[in-house]
Amino acid sequence: MICVLICDDHQIVRQGIKQILADASDLSLAGEAASGPEAIARVRAGGIDVVLMDIAMPQRDGLDVLKQLKAEFPKLPVLMLSTYPDRQYAVRSLKLGAAGYLNKSADAEQMTEAIRRVAGGRLFITPNVAEQLAGAVGGGTHDDTPLHERLSHREYQVFRLLAAGRSVGEIAEQLVLAANTVSTYRARILEKTGVRNDVELALYAVRQDIV
Repeated sequence: MICVLICDDHQIVRQGIKQILADASDLSLAGEAASGPEAIARVRAGGIDVVLMDIAMPQRDGLDVLKQLKAEFPKLPVLMLSTYPDRQYAVRSLKLGAAGYLNKSADAEQMTEAIRRVAGGRLFITPNVAEQLAGAVGGGTHDDTPLHERLSHREYQVFRLLAAGRSVGEIAEQLVLAANTVSTYRARILEKTGVRNDVELALYAVRQDIV
């Protein structure tokens, strides 16, 4: 039996995944978590074979939690879930140690296949994600590589929040960072993306279909 932890802040999503697990004879629910810190605490409690982790988690986002879990439990497979387009987060997730990346639009059969695959120690990568990964590995120095791909994980987090209209103070509170630290990240982001201010940054994000 494969014991699965569901990490998602939307109860209706957790209910849907729980039903998928209930319909599979070899999968069982190990628990639920509605926030990043709750997910980490639940994994530390033990008894989990696979973690299903939403990227957009409150308090600590899914990628932050993924980094923490891979540091503490390197062999524990974490399957990332997201509503975002694959090209935004799939490659970042895999580089941080995720065992796979699955869009929430996937059907029940694909989700159970993904869980079984990562539980068996293999990667789960859809053809679309494989294409994105190949592009990231083979095209890192090409002129057509999007500028935001140069951002670190934390810079990318700040970038998305700035593009969504959040202030430095709001971002600092959400990411549990000092305001000065966020301002430093902002300066790096502007430099790496070649824009001059937050308005241009937001326009860039819209053109890249990031917000």
